[in-house]
Amino acid sequence: MPIFLECQRCTACCRWPGQVRLSGEEITRLAQFKGMSEPDFIEKHTRLRWDRGGLALKEQPDGACIFLEGESCAVQPVKPQQCREFPNLWNFPGFEKTCHAIPREVSQAEYDRRIALIKQKGNDR
Repeated sequence: MPIFLECQRCTACCRWPGQVRLSGEEITRLAQFKGMSEPDFIEKHTRLRWDRGGLALKEQPDGACIFLEGESCAVQPVKPQQCREFPNLWNFPGFEKTCHAIPREVSQAEYDRRIALIKQKGNDR
C-alpha cells in the first residue's frame, strides 16, 4: 500500500533555505490574490532565480518565505505549485526530521486521487 504524507501546516518547509520558482501563471494568480499589478508584484515579492532562468519568491531576512506570516501562509489558496507538491511529489533526504507531515497508508486508488488533486489545484495545505 502506498504512503501519502498528510501536511499538518507546520511551516517547516517555508523556513528551509532554497528558492520557490514561479511560473508566469503563478505570478498572475499571486498578484491578483494580493490585489496588485503583475509588475508591482514582481518588484516587491520576487527576485531573479539563482540560475538566472526566471523568477523566484524573495525570502525574509532569516531565509523564510516572504509570505510566511507567523505560522500561516499568506497566499495559501494560491500558493505556488512547488509548495503544493511538497512532500509527496518532491522532497529531499532527511526532510522528515523537521517536516511534521503524517504518513498514512492508503489504497492505490486513494493515493492516485490525492496526487491528482495536488497536481490539479493543490492540496489545501
